[in-house]
Amino acid sequence: MDAFSNFISYFFSPAAWTFLKTIADACSTPTGFLIWTTLLKSAILLGVILGLVSYTVYAERRVSALIQDRLGPNRVGWQGLLQPIADAAKLLLKENFTPKNANYFYFRLAPKLVMVPPILVMGVIPFGSSLFGVPMTIASLNVGAIYVLAISSISVYGIVLAGWASNSKYPFLGGIRSTSQMISYELSLALSIVPVFMIVGSLNLDTIVQYQVERGWMIAPFWPQGLSWHSLFHPTEAWKAVLAGITLRHLLLWMPLIISFFVFFVSMFAETNRLPFDLPEAEQELIGGYHTEYSSMGFALFFLGEYTAMIAGASFITTLFLGGWSLPLVPDGSHGWFWGLVNIAVFFAKIIALLFVFIWVRWTLPRFRYDQLMKLGWYFFFELAIVNIFLTALILTYVK
Repeated sequence: MDAFSNFISYFFSPAAWTFLKTIADACSTPTGFLIWTTLLKSAILLGVILGLVSYTVYAERRVSALIQDRLGPNRVGWQGLLQPIADAAKLLLKENFTPKNANYFYFRLAPKLVMVPPILVMGVIPFGSSLFGVPMTIASLNVGAIYVLAISSISVYGIVLAGWASNSKYPFLGGIRSTSQMISYELSLALSIVPVFMIVGSLNLDTIVQYQVERGWMIAPFWPQGLSWHSLFHPTEAWKAVLAGITLRHLLLWMPLIISFFVFFVSMFAETNRLPFDLPEAEQELIGGYHTEYSSMGFALFFLGEYTAMIAGASFITTLFLGGWSLPLVPDGSHGWFWGLVNIAVFFAKIIALLFVFIWVRWTLPRFRYDQLMKLGWYFFFELAIVNIFLTALILTYVK
């Protein structure tokens, strides 16, 4: 009781108020404002991403149940909405077992290397325009696209280390498969988005989104110019806006951009080890692949890392090809905080739509054979991505 009284007396003392005023003054400076807003954005985005990961797992179980004409989880909470919480509690309470012959340090390190990189990727993704004048990007880098490719490639080290450190044949085979697969498809993944950088002239993801806000999404064959809510009720004005958006440059560049989108989207399935590219896990062949020997939170980190990578990949696709947070006829956050929230909601709605496609494909297509997977990456996507770069260069030379 005395300690509490001392705390209250200190809190309301002149020294305490002086200390709080010093903190407030420091936060009001440009550097202090940047620091505390960045920390706040990071904490909120991390919470949203982890929540989205949990309910993506739930959504996958429900969607797969619908595809297979069964119920799925529907007992814990209304329609099973509390199932992710029950799963998290189960994984936390399970024994964290380490095989006797495993390399302890690398065995424990591997799940972290899989989980952390996709979260770091989200730091440069513009998930909104602005809110109360604060840009909705944690870090706007001039080489943001290169940063995403570099950081996301670290995940392969976690999978390889998990396969090797387990000192077991099935994880080892899964680790070898993952090494070949992810390195192979990283080439087509990186080359496929070079046309986007050639067209925009920048590697900054905010600049790429702003380009699409002004000129239309990358995968849109045309983009109405000057279209407004008022013109929607006047057919003549709406038709003029549509005709103004049909430019030779946009139409010619649409084909290479569609090719880029297709190669990048399919390669993202391979990078995230999703069906039909899930050979590093391949339950029917390798039990669980690289995470066979993991239990409790070790397995949970691998499990969550896969879904976080899906979210990061969907965010990158949205930013590069689907206009990021933009939507036709919807203003940005400079028109008020409400539109800033709408932009953020639009961005995450696009991510959710792409995650549904990830789930749909998994429960629709069969797994490739390994030779088919490698031929697709090296004999088709790699060459197609290179040819597409030359095609984009020729079109840009012509239209300029």
